[in-house]
Amino acid sequence: MKHTNKNQIKQDHWQTKTSGGNLVDKLHAYRDLHAHALFSSLGRLVASPFTSVLTIVVLAIAISLASGFYILVANLQQLTGNLEASNQISLFLKDETSNAKANSLADSIRRNPSVQNVKLITKEQALEEFQAYSGFGEAVKALEKNPLPFVIQVFPKNSLENEQEIETLLGNLKQETEVDFAQIDMKWVARLQSIMEVARRGVTSLSLLLGVGVLFVTGNTIRLELHNRRDEVVIAKLVGATDGFIQRPFLYSGFWMGFLSGVAAWFIVTITMLVLKQPVEKLSGLYDGAFHILFLGFMDTLTLLAISSMLGIAGSWIVLHFQLQRLKPE
Repeated sequence: MKHTNKNQIKQDHWQTKTSGGNLVDKLHAYRDLHAHALFSSLGRLVASPFTSVLTIVVLAIAISLASGFYILVANLQQLTGNLEASNQISLFLKDETSNAKANSLADSIRRNPSVQNVKLITKEQALEEFQAYSGFGEAVKALEKNPLPFVIQVFPKNSLENEQEIETLLGNLKQETEVDFAQIDMKWVARLQSIMEVARRGVTSLSLLLGVGVLFVTGNTIRLELHNRRDEVVIAKLVGATDGFIQRPFLYSGFWMGFLSGVAAWFIVTITMLVLKQPVEKLSGLYDGAFHILFLGFMDTLTLLAISSMLGIAGSWIVLHFQLQRLKPE
């Protein structure tokens, strides 16, 4: 009762101040009103640590699952970016093609706007690589003539995004007179595109599902707090407090739960990625790779905290909107 009277005195004071003061006084009163609700709601969470920590941990686990799958897909996208060499178009030139014609064709392909990079492998370079990696070096030395052709490796732009553009580029390159045949694994491209699309949609669906779970958990927690403070709310309504005034501390409680859950989720994801960092990079080194695990960046962290805070506020508002309509003083 004493706490309710204090709140009502503060409301009357701020309403008097805002009704008769100038714009600066109104802004100061508005700021003081929200600052009081912000810190008083945090104090209520601290006053019941066991319940608050339990709720925040449950919310943090749900949020960290969504964030963890998001950063997993980001790392997979990084990996596919490093696999561009497996998605190149290889042009095998005719045996009678001279060095000048091969270089001229490579320069012409470089000017194509759909091409990101072009690499010309001469007959001598191809023979050296074959001797080094095939295991038949001595047998190759016995040959009187180099049987390997010129090879032009073409790296398309957006090679993992638009399959139609790759097919068009491949068709144009096949028409070059110096080209004997062209090779690319389009099925591999399609499979990789499908896998990444499934992963992205899976993360989106899971994030939405976990977001709904966060709404329900937050809403139920606020509903229980509203039930425990029912007498206080009824008295506030009897003395003329508006629904907005009554809702404000509960909405800030939802904000704090969402924000603190987002912070805890960030630590969970970061610690998990740190645990995986060394073995993953060691595995990458065994395959002569340079794969480095990505963490949640600055903007990702801000987005995580903003979404978790908004979910806390939204869950609180939904419950308050319906519960306060049903809660009428007798």
